[in-house]
Amino acid sequence: MSFLTNKRIVVLKGGPGSEREISHASAAGVVGALKKLGAEVIDLDVTGPGFDLPSKVDFVFNIIHGTFGEDGQVQRELEARGVPYTGEGVQGSELAFDKLKAKARFVERGVPTAKFEIVAAGVMPSLPLPYVIKAPCEGSSVGVFIVKTPEEAAPAVKAAASFAKELLVEQFVEGRELTVGILGDLALPIIEIRPRVGFYDFANKYPFLDPTGQGAADHYCPAALDEAATLLVQQTALAAKRALDLEVYSRVDIILRPNGEAVVIEINTIPGMTEASLLPEAAAAAGIGYPQLCERIAELSLSRTHDLP
Repeated sequence: MSFLTNKRIVVLKGGPGSEREISHASAAGVVGALKKLGAEVIDLDVTGPGFDLPSKVDFVFNIIHGTFGEDGQVQRELEARGVPYTGEGVQGSELAFDKLKAKARFVERGVPTAKFEIVAAGVMPSLPLPYVIKAPCEGSSVGVFIVKTPEEAAPAVKAAASFAKELLVEQFVEGRELTVGILGDLALPIIEIRPRVGFYDFANKYPFLDPTGQGAADHYCPAALDEAATLLVQQTALAAKRALDLEVYSRVDIILRPNGEAVVIEINTIPGMTEASLLPEAAAAAGIGYPQLCERIAELSLSRTHDLP
């Protein structure tokens, strides 16, 4: 019997940000898994602060991706109410969500990451081409622009300016696109991602939400890496997670350069849990089924705050 059996759990979904639809899809899976584990589940769609929780809730399973859910806001509100919740605390959430702050911490703690600069919105980057312009507080590759030619630069700078006042500009890193799911201190099997068209953007991450029908990517799990490269990538992912003082679960995106160097791109502290998502796929490759993954996330989260039933 699961420790979640007969627990009253609220699954928070939605949020006000650009990943609202993804959150709904993730929540559908989590709700079903928690019910299979014997929990009483209430799913609650929220759009921002001031939402009403049902009475006598054992804890909240937060599956709001991006703004409000992943950036420390909902964590701060739940802590003020004295309600336990899944995922990282306020500080870890804020740090990982803000690409500018996370980047500075990676540099400070020696985690390999791409060269970068921070520019004001509308300002042309000084990094040599090719580079990537990123909105610092968006997820699912929203607000990401890859610039490879001089002709692409001005339109990308203009488009990116609509997302934030300050933007992260990174050197474009060539190599194999990998991602590593983390559960506590366990690095899950590595997934290699190969988009069929373009880069791993919103449409390729979530083809079932792409109105054009063109989005898709092939996943290879475990990635075809030798033992040394596998160990390097997993250790780099764990180093990135520890650099941000994260404790619960996350997914670390890494580029493996042709010279064998592993470069951290970013960390997601509430990674997708949809039918197309990478964390459940990696967990399955490690022999952890979807309900057991949700159970483990809850266990790690409650252990973080010493709120285990």
